[in-house]
Amino acid sequence: MRRFFPKNLTSQIALLVGIALFVAQAINFGLLLNERRGARFAQVIAPAVARIVDAAEQASNPAARTRDADEEQGGRRQFQRVTLTATNPIDPVLPRARNLEDNIRVGLNDAGVHFGQIIAVIREVRPDLPSLKTMTPARADRLRRLGAELNVAVELPGKGWLMLRSGWPRSERTLIWQLLAQTLILYIVVLLPVLWAGRRIARPLRNLAQATQRFRPGEQPDPVEERGPSDVRAVIAAYNALSLRVNAMLDEKDRMLGAIGHDLRTPLMALRVRIESVEDDEDRNKMADTIEEMSRTLDDILSLARLGRPSEPPTEVDVSALVDAVVEDFRDLDKNVTFEEPPRLTMRLRPSLMRRAVRNLIENAVKYGGGAEVFLKSEGKSVMIEVCDRGPGIPQESLDKVFDPFTRLEESRNRDTGGVGLGLALARAIVREAGGEIGLANREGGGLTATITLPRG
Repeated sequence: MRRFFPKNLTSQIALLVGIALFVAQAINFGLLLNERRGARFAQVIAPAVARIVDAAEQASNPAARTRDADEEQGGRRQFQRVTLTATNPIDPVLPRARNLEDNIRVGLNDAGVHFGQIIAVIREVRPDLPSLKTMTPARADRLRRLGAELNVAVELPGKGWLMLRSGWPRSERTLIWQLLAQTLILYIVVLLPVLWAGRRIARPLRNLAQATQRFRPGEQPDPVEERGPSDVRAVIAAYNALSLRVNAMLDEKDRMLGAIGHDLRTPLMALRVRIESVEDDEDRNKMADTIEEMSRTLDDILSLARLGRPSEPPTEVDVSALVDAVVEDFRDLDKNVTFEEPPRLTMRLRPSLMRRAVRNLIENAVKYGGGAEVFLKSEGKSVMIEVCDRGPGIPQESLDKVFDPFTRLEESRNRDTGGVGLGLALARAIVREAGGEIGLANREGGGLTATITLPRG
């Protein structure tokens, strides 16, 4: 059911208003129908009961007959449109109107008439109905317009059956057509303004949603046009102001990071110069390694902090050539890294950042597994870069945890056995910024597979 429910704001408002109008019209129809039935009882049932009561009294007291209300016709007596016959004149196959019979029974009981059975039916008036020929032209025409005839037969024990024929208005059919026309007019008069108002609200909200999806830190997008009702304009104005504040904060953060990097690199460079005066080669090498580790850690921290505002624009890159260049760098250092170069795969991404992510994965594989096997695959609309090793692997419960910054499974904090725990965090941030995802999985037979999945196009 939820699948067929409209998703956008305008359609939901129109649907709710339409359902409310339908329910209101249904209630209105029920009330009008009940009112029409009450009016019909007053116009048809009450006079019919009165005629039957009068005819029953005349049939019981022949001396009370009026000269113009009583006549003999072939063994039948006529009492002002009420006929007295010896047997039931209504065809038994006709469907009976039980509710009318109950109303007539109440009226006759109130009048004190002694009666037996009551049979009431409603018959369609056909143009060839024989009884129409015996009526005056005015009454026959009125009966045709009404469309139906009420036939009532009341048994008078020991005297016969009183038969009454009267016109029966088909008011429900007319009422239905009137309500349908009224409902159509209401839908036109109400829904059109509702649709217009919904679109007036939904269009600026849709523009705001699109601007939010396109927002990139560091870019200076055009402000969203403030349109629609005052509440919607206030939301758009708040978004425009928020985007300016976010960019201002990021600019301030970049300036602060640049100052931090400069302030830290300056003493590190001074230390590099000063350690040359250390005579002990072993101490000098250890100090140099410590300074180099501090420099790499500083680079990783600054890279991770600045990732939200990369200075490098996306370009068309041959991913196969990019991965091969990283692998060649490790081969130049005599590392055991293999790569079977596949056919050309062109994608739009930031090459320096993606090179950094691949390098971090290969570096981990070399460090823990002694080497790396790199594969580049294309499946459907995705490109996958796999870096595999035969190291000790990672416990299953820690596969996601190792992506957190400064998280290491080896607790010694020795750079040679794991660094400071920023390599995987930086790689994941780079891949996600490119719209992809990165994951780790243990290999069968030992080792680990790190997979970068990037969308194509």
